[in-house]
Amino acid sequence: MAAETAPPFFAESIVFLAATVVAVPIAKRLGLGSVVGYLAAGAAIGPFGLGFLASGEDVLKIAELGVVLLLFVIGLELDPAKLWRMKRDIFGLGTAQVGLTGLCLFSLATFLDMGNSAALVAGFGLALSSTAFALQILQERGQLSSPYGQRAFGILLFQDISIVPLLAMVALLAPDRGVSSGGDALKEVSIVLAAVAAVILTGRYLISPIFSLLAATRAREVMLSAALLVALGSAGIMHSVGLSMALGAFLAGVLLAESSFRHTLEADIEPFRSLLMGLFFVAVGMSLDFSVLGDNLGFIAAGVVVVMVTKGVFLWALSRVTGSSNSDALRIAVTLPQGGEFAFVLFTAAVGGGILAFETVNLLNAIVILTMLFTPIACLVLDGVAARIKARGVENPSIETFDEATPTVLVIGFGRFGMTVAESLTADGLEITAIDNRPDRISYARKLGYNVFYGDATRSDVLTAAGAGKAALVAMCIENDKVMGRAIDLIREEFPEVKLFCRATDSAHALSLKEKGVDFQIRETFESSLAFGRAALAALGTPTDRIEQIEDKIRQNDLERLEQRLAEKT
Repeated sequence: MAAETAPPFFAESIVFLAATVVAVPIAKRLGLGSVVGYLAAGAAIGPFGLGFLASGEDVLKIAELGVVLLLFVIGLELDPAKLWRMKRDIFGLGTAQVGLTGLCLFSLATFLDMGNSAALVAGFGLALSSTAFALQILQERGQLSSPYGQRAFGILLFQDISIVPLLAMVALLAPDRGVSSGGDALKEVSIVLAAVAAVILTGRYLISPIFSLLAATRAREVMLSAALLVALGSAGIMHSVGLSMALGAFLAGVLLAESSFRHTLEADIEPFRSLLMGLFFVAVGMSLDFSVLGDNLGFIAAGVVVVMVTKGVFLWALSRVTGSSNSDALRIAVTLPQGGEFAFVLFTAAVGGGILAFETVNLLNAIVILTMLFTPIACLVLDGVAARIKARGVENPSIETFDEATPTVLVIGFGRFGMTVAESLTADGLEITAIDNRPDRISYARKLGYNVFYGDATRSDVLTAAGAGKAALVAMCIENDKVMGRAIDLIREEFPEVKLFCRATDSAHALSLKEKGVDFQIRETFESSLAFGRAALAALGTPTDRIEQIEDKIRQNDLERLEQRLAEKT
């Protein structure tokens, strides 16, 4: 019997998965990080390696969605107020880095008789760093929320914005470009502004109400589809007017950062982001042409050194001048010295405009890929030295890190019981984050000023996004005993160090909680009954000391009964 035809990309998917399963763990074991593993896997299976896959261009078109989703998730972690506080790093430090590094590399390129237009494109293209690469390194090391991680992110964000004027520069430098009228230019600017306004207004006023309606259906797959639609839809709107897709997704994420659905969106997007980011780096590795590398080894090696050293020196110097400690400035310098994915976009546009020759672009692309490959090695070298370097600069107090904003208590379930617990905690100045799965409760609690998000307590990714791993205490205030039991088992497995305080619905539930080893449990009906009895005795004239004796005796009897039942079960 003839075999059925395999689905499209079936064999390619197997090759991709097999290569990453082998290469990534080896790279991680060597301390180089997963990104180097993905690049090595791509180089091995690509057309210039073992030839298992014919071309990385088609893969790259799909994999670029990983960068889009990455920027969307990053945007979810930055509300507009925090973004505004980073304006000095984005528009000050970022502008200085791109401008000075680009001009320096432009001067070096003209010295090599490259031609002014070609040198300008090459210099500023190589001045850009890889947002996907650098953020992956920062996330793997857990440093994205650190002061230097936030400054590095500010620089990367400006670089993403700068791709728009750089592409416009390529169009202006093209020798065969047509002359645009002032009316055409005004029309293009108006279209861009309209697209930005559409994303802002939609994210600000429409998305949260729509998610509230979808959440009421309790259909997780619908919420997942909506999350992808928001991220990719905003990217598509920006792309349609010539802006960066990643920038559009980031803007949508920022607008949803204050939404009650933020943690669920982040958890839903994360698996797709991780897979597509891996595919992106594999596709980049596949484009490394070993024949070009061998024929021009000296030039490419010199280019890698010049680009990484030039960018590193400017990054270190500018970071120091703008207030970073010596240690942080060095870490920024070794995190962002590589070329970026937008360099590929810029160089491709330059080829289409007749500014750069195809052979020159191959050399520049090889330099970009190798700078990516050597960046983790530079980080490892610094790790051996940075611990011995004491920060001598002035710390920048204007940057609030996520670590500083992490809640000390996570409240799960925000009904009447959970709200009362939250009121007690916030009255003592403690910061809390709460999750609930009922949109009506969330809406009411937010009107009262509480930081409540939509989320499922039985999902590890949602708990992680909500800060369970960093919380000092988790208050379980759920009404459903079975849901609470699953959540407790998950928290004990994933976050064993956190303290667990639980609400018990009755004595059987209290017994179950004691068996699970929670740190504290209380029956709401038992305590309210005691309060009721205490008030009744006082109204009937019973002395206060006698009331206290009765209450102590009842508590003692109840504790003995629970311990007896627990002993019988064991």
